[in-house]
Amino acid sequence: MTSVADPFRRVEAIGELSAFRLDFYDCLDARSDALFELVEAMLCVDGPVISLPELSLAGVHRRGHGGLYDALAGGKLNVARFAAVLAGLELPRFGGRITLAVDVSPWLRPDAECCDERLFCHVHGRGRGNAQMIPGWPYSFVAALEPGACSFVGLLDAVRLGPDDDGTDVTACQIRDVVARLVAAGQHRAGDPRIRIVLDSGYDGTRLAFLLADLPVELLVRVRSDRVFCAPAGARKGDRPGRQPRHGPRMKLNEAATWPDADVAVRIDTVRYGTAAVAVYTRRHQRLAGDGAWAAHDGEYPIIPGTLLHIAVDRLPGDRSPKPLWLWFSEPEVDAEDLAGLFFAFCRRFDIEHTFRMIKQTLGWTRPRVRTARQSELWTWLIIAAYTQLRLARHLAQDLRRAWEKPTDPEQLTPARVRRGFRQLRRNLPHPARPPKATRPGPGRPKGSKNKTIATRHDVGKHPKTSSGTPTATPPPP
Repeated sequence: MTSVADPFRRVEAIGELSAFRLDFYDCLDARSDALFELVEAMLCVDGPVISLPELSLAGVHRRGHGGLYDALAGGKLNVARFAAVLAGLELPRFGGRITLAVDVSPWLRPDAECCDERLFCHVHGRGRGNAQMIPGWPYSFVAALEPGACSFVGLLDAVRLGPDDDGTDVTACQIRDVVARLVAAGQHRAGDPRIRIVLDSGYDGTRLAFLLADLPVELLVRVRSDRVFCAPAGARKGDRPGRQPRHGPRMKLNEAATWPDADVAVRIDTVRYGTAAVAVYTRRHQRLAGDGAWAAHDGEYPIIPGTLLHIAVDRLPGDRSPKPLWLWFSEPEVDAEDLAGLFFAFCRRFDIEHTFRMIKQTLGWTRPRVRTARQSELWTWLIIAAYTQLRLARHLAQDLRRAWEKPTDPEQLTPARVRRGFRQLRRNLPHPARPPKATRPGPGRPKGSKNKTIATRHDVGKHPKTSSGTPTATPPPP
């Protein structure tokens, strides 16, 4: 059965999906027909995508594997235009508020010495202290989160981190561009609630709040337990003259003896985690120093107050032992009734990790062995186009479940189940790609000749600036 019983809603969903397919085709500036059919094959093949040549064997792909590789090598996508199309789609909201998640996922290429602009990507291993640094291309994604339990997110942007990029600056520019597109698309207007940005502990929330202070956004960042925050500075003690203090008592997150009494304390009942006890400490800031991101800052370092949230839950899924969670909210004050919204917004941040797993394991984001970083960027945007079509088709596709799978709510189909029924749904959708022209095979390489062109080997790592201003490659760790 289909997941939409209302015929009017079904017609509206088909219209939105059809319009997106036409807009996506218009954004393809070169090799548009081949690239569009490549996305079609990605959505219609049985099982996960395992290689590019296998995609060329799909019935919806009317070109050979040579044309497929040529499209990836010479194809072009107008990224700015396509990102504007994504921002104009209907987005989920938390009580009228847009909530975005930002996270980095690596495309690992450890043995690809001929691939340019690879960095050492942090990869978690099994067990404590088993993390590794593996060469690859890290990508920063921005996604709109759903308010309820859902397997979908609205992917809005993807940026590859290069050897000369600073992660915090790239994230700030990426958020600024996404917010500008949302405002231009009419998704956010004056007087609307601020756009909430949810980030994990790898981000510098204080620096991002400073860089994005002019935008209608608020940040919710997970904080590591070894961080130190300061209370507001009080009046100077004594009658002796001198400079007024800038920082109050220190609050070490890993030392409970330094914690003052909470300004607000609430308990939130949840189905998945039991009771969540939230302790709020308002107007807490970090003491900045002249290193790292603030090394080039001129003048006195700013004081950026925010709200610290200490969250303790009763249980975690899988009989795991729950640990306290620290969050930093960029607003210095927060109402007690807004604490539940902050907690559930951070819980929904993990949906983007499910999306990373889906696009890697099912859509084959990291499967192709492309040569250049530019080709990886094009393939990443094609993955976003395919995933967005699945999101728009989730209320249209049939639930083609296997005999051993449990029935699910037709309104809550996962992206993988929507993909199973996309081939049948495709018959009712527009197909702007033109059929290939009749051609004959080329002469190929002369018999007995060898490829004498030696591919360039590229170093891995960042390009730090030297005293002379010339970037040098960072040697790999031993």
